[in-house]
Amino acid sequence: MDINRQSNFKLNKTEKKFLRKQIKARHTLLRHEGIEAVSHATQNLVIANGGLGNGVSRKQLLSVLEEYGPVEALLMPPGKPYAFVRYKTTEEARNAYATLNGREIADDQGQTIILYLNFVEKAQWKELGLQTLPPGLLVVEEIISSEDEKMLLDSVNWTEDTDNLNYQKSLKHRRVRHFGYEFHYENNNVDKDKPLPGGLPDICNKILEKWLAEGYIKHKPDQLTINQYEPGQGIPAHIDTHSAFEDEIVSLSLGSEIVMDFKHPDGVTVQVMLPRRSLLVMTGESRYLWTHGITPRKFDTVQASEHHKSGVITGDIEHLTLRKRGIRTSFTFRKVRNTPCTCNYSLVCDSQRKEIPPLFPESDKDASQLEQEYVHRVYEEIAGHFSSTRHTPWPRIVEFLKALPHGSIVADIGCGNGKYLGINKELYMIGCDRSHSLVDICRERQFPAFACDALAVPLRSGSCDACISIAVIHHFATAERRVAALQELVRLLRPGGKALVYVWAMEQEYNNQKSKYLRGNRINPEKKEEINNDKSTHGLLAKQMPGVSSQGSVPAVPSVDDAKEKGCRSRKVTNSELPIHTNRTSFHSQDVLVPWHLKTKPAKDKPVNTFGPAGSHDLSPVLHRYYHVFCEGELEAACRTLSNVRILQSYYDQGNWCAILQKV
Repeated sequence: MDINRQSNFKLNKTEKKFLRKQIKARHTLLRHEGIEAVSHATQNLVIANGGLGNGVSRKQLLSVLEEYGPVEALLMPPGKPYAFVRYKTTEEARNAYATLNGREIADDQGQTIILYLNFVEKAQWKELGLQTLPPGLLVVEEIISSEDEKMLLDSVNWTEDTDNLNYQKSLKHRRVRHFGYEFHYENNNVDKDKPLPGGLPDICNKILEKWLAEGYIKHKPDQLTINQYEPGQGIPAHIDTHSAFEDEIVSLSLGSEIVMDFKHPDGVTVQVMLPRRSLLVMTGESRYLWTHGITPRKFDTVQASEHHKSGVITGDIEHLTLRKRGIRTSFTFRKVRNTPCTCNYSLVCDSQRKEIPPLFPESDKDASQLEQEYVHRVYEEIAGHFSSTRHTPWPRIVEFLKALPHGSIVADIGCGNGKYLGINKELYMIGCDRSHSLVDICRERQFPAFACDALAVPLRSGSCDACISIAVIHHFATAERRVAALQELVRLLRPGGKALVYVWAMEQEYNNQKSKYLRGNRINPEKKEEINNDKSTHGLLAKQMPGVSSQGSVPAVPSVDDAKEKGCRSRKVTNSELPIHTNRTSFHSQDVLVPWHLKTKPAKDKPVNTFGPAGSHDLSPVLHRYYHVFCEGELEAACRTLSNVRILQSYYDQGNWCAILQKV
């Protein structure tokens, strides 16, 4: 339908509805992606709903577009719900615009989608990070024959007697079996004192001897993990513990190809295609520094060329398409290490730690000391760098503050650099923070703030109309101290006053959507793909993850412990060292140390903790902050232990669990 006919003819009801949706698509592209449509015809079109992120493949879209003339270029950015097309002539683009607008097509999963087209002067896309394999990574195609592949697959007995020690029940995301030693996914390690009977299957010996002779491995493996991945299944990003295994870790892909994600500590992600019957060899930097994982999805974005089998999935969006996953079985071989690791990445090596991580606190005194060392001291050290990364207010918090009556007195408990103190000029806001350095930054920005502990705020009881506590309570190291912090918020409120609380969530993937934390990735601004040679005028902005909310009071939760038992699958760390989290990956424990890579020189008189598996091999110091990440229902359970409090709303937002409380 040609929407330009609106100027000469009266539109019917259906045409008016389409026009509204077409204009909405135009505004959405401008607001979220910086893509500006033009009113006059050009050779270039942006196709909303026609992207790889909608499940539309290159072949499928190209067949539709070529009905109106030769396509000079088709750009399909990975993961985005739109594409760009350039026709040879403006007239061909005009015909496609007039006819394809509002046209229904079926995506690769059989679902109907409607295309909305707009003219653009040009299109550009910024390429993602590195376009080479991580150092030390090798992909060897056709490492075994199809006959050997069948023999290996047939040898795996997934229905074996569950009393067999080599058998493990299906994990949440896949089926798995272990040989030699059981691989523990909660800490990416093995128990060297508990070998499994039987060793590795005899069927593997001939293949391993061949790889040794050909130089792909230096040590004959003594540990094997077999995983079976159905379409839609994956494995969280991780680094196999340095002290557990020797340098090379190799993985054989059988049954189907897969795209594996490799992520550097600085945020750069490289997607690598592992073809069927290929061998992945990780040594050196790729084994010790980069995380590797598989995103759970049913389709992979891959190179459209049949000649491109293995290697990096590049940002060349003229040659990307979707490919449906099959059932993949991986044989991952490792050699258990019997001596300390002496790799070149001492900042991330557990064998070369300069300091022993703290133990899980067993008393209030232990908790207070842990917070002093791994929360208070760290924030004093990183205040300037931390403040430079905290400048964009979160929309749901802004919404809460702007909805308060004019003249309300509001306390921001744990205000950081004060980014919320100036949101609503009609409020009387005051901030407080445990960090004197962050309070100084607030004062430099002309915000009223003072230093204090969130467990003892020196304000009169009932003096506030509202309070906010954003990313604070998860720094308290025991359930009792977290409840005490909530109780202090309630004490400050007048009857009828409201408090908004945000805490970091254990579930960084919720309702099949990854949080911005997991999706975080740095873009190389120097590499761009453009349909024409004009200079760039618009950047592409990441879409904000929508929050999931539940209106009204949540169902009663008996206790904090009950909520944790029902809602969390995390490793308990009582009487053990606190695990160190790998940045930009899913959480495996609720109580963790999260690395902060300081970009400025620390004070000379302040020591820096440099242990842990998530650092970088540069010289920037790595500090660690303590967090207790909350599982679903845990925040509400803690709130229900308070007296005179009603939960007005509970929701999930940007990887956080959130609650709005009212004092009654």
